[in-house]
Amino acid sequence: MDPYVPKLAEIVEKRHEAKNIYTYRLRFSAEEDQRDYSFKPGQFNMLYIYGVGEIPISISGDPSDKEGIDHIIRVVGTVSRAMEACEVGDSLGIRGPFGSEWPLEEAKGKDVLIVTGGLGCAPVMGAIHYILNRRKEFGALKILHGIKAPKDLIYRQKIEEWKQFPDTEVHLTSDESDKDWKFHIGVVTNLMEKINVDPANTIVMMCGPEIMMKFSIKEFKKRNIPAEQIYLSMERNMKCAMGFCGHCQYGPHFICRDGPILRYDQVQGIFPIKEV
Repeated sequence: MDPYVPKLAEIVEKRHEAKNIYTYRLRFSAEEDQRDYSFKPGQFNMLYIYGVGEIPISISGDPSDKEGIDHIIRVVGTVSRAMEACEVGDSLGIRGPFGSEWPLEEAKGKDVLIVTGGLGCAPVMGAIHYILNRRKEFGALKILHGIKAPKDLIYRQKIEEWKQFPDTEVHLTSDESDKDWKFHIGVVTNLMEKINVDPANTIVMMCGPEIMMKFSIKEFKKRNIPAEQIYLSMERNMKCAMGFCGHCQYGPHFICRDGPILRYDQVQGIFPIKEV
């Protein structure tokens, strides 16, 4: 696809997941565009609302699903507010996919530790689908997911389904609690105490607020997980999605082109610096 030109797509499903959070299932209007489109887990699309603008959104669906493309969207700005007003049958534009992907080929035969915070689950959803659809090709799968409050937990049914797969653990935690919360209370790093890790045979995939990722990396170091086995999904102000405009420059990298998935040893010199 021409990376400069948005392709017309239709909203075929819209699900309200939590306050200000929606899942949009999109399908290209032209059958040949839908047929030719493919992505790798971890990549993102630029979603364009005609007359308003465009925003980068991680692709959260299953890469083997050829019937539609899923995106989880939090309403926070002008474009996402315009998107919230859209309903099934409305059209928007898609450019993509862009960016790097999770190291799923490298992870085959190894244990996978997925750590997420808040809506950080969105960029790893494709990776989780990929692993579960090929469960025998991977070792143990351990998912640690933290949220601010129980009301922020999305994909409850999917999480219950993940737990049914062999050699798969899902641990949940919330900063706050309520009478119905049956899981851990506290920050996501505390969940490390609940799992066993083979540092030489574990690939880490992590996404969420950077402060969460910084403290998580400290925990990984305590467990002797090498920096080259830790992968981060980074967020910056991505505008062009092709590394031209410079808005998302991160040291020598451009998040839209070299990321959003970056190996920790590639960025560990600048990652702890708050201003970068």
